[in-house]
Amino acid sequence: TGIVGFGKACEIAQQHMAEDNKKLLDLRNKLQAGLFERLDEIYLNGHPTERLPGNLNVSFAYVEGESLLMGINDIAVSSGSACTSATLEPSYVIRALGVNEELAHSSIRFGIGRFNTEDEVTYVTDRVSKEVNRLREMSPLYEMAKEGIDLKSVQWKAE
Repeated sequence: TGIVGFGKACEIAQQHMAEDNKKLLDLRNKLQAGLFERLDEIYLNGHPTERLPGNLNVSFAYVEGESLLMGINDIAVSSGSACTSATLEPSYVIRALGVNEELAHSSIRFGIGRFNTEDEVTYVTDRVSKEVNRLREMSPLYEMAKEGIDLKSVQWKAE
C-alpha cells in the first residue's frame, strides 16, 4: 500500500507543483518583506533567490534563537537548519554560508507549505516582530549597538 500512496502523491505533485510553487514563493516573499520592513538587524541566510520557495531562514541580531522560539511557541518554526534542528549548537550549514556564530545562534527557519494562507503569514509576521522587539528591549547589547557603541571594541571584564 505504501507504493500506491507514493504513486498518488507523485500524481498530485505533478498536477499541482507549478501553482503550489508560485503560491509558496508569494507567501515566502510576503513573510520576508514583512519581517524586513518591521525589524532592523535582520539578515537573510542563503541565496536571495536560488532557494526553495517555501523556505525562509533569517537571523535576528541581539536575539537568542531559543528565546525567540519559546516566545513564539504557537508557531511551528525551527532554529538553524534542518540538519541540526535537534541540537543547540549553531548550524554548520548556516556557518558554512559565512554567518558568524552569534548570528547563527539567532537564526530561525520558517517553512511554508501548500496549505498555509496569507492570513497565517500576516499573523507570523506580527507575532515574530513583536517578540523580537520584546526580547531586544531586554538586551543591553542591542541598546549599546543602537547607541553606536562598537561592541567588538568593548573591553569586557570578568568578575
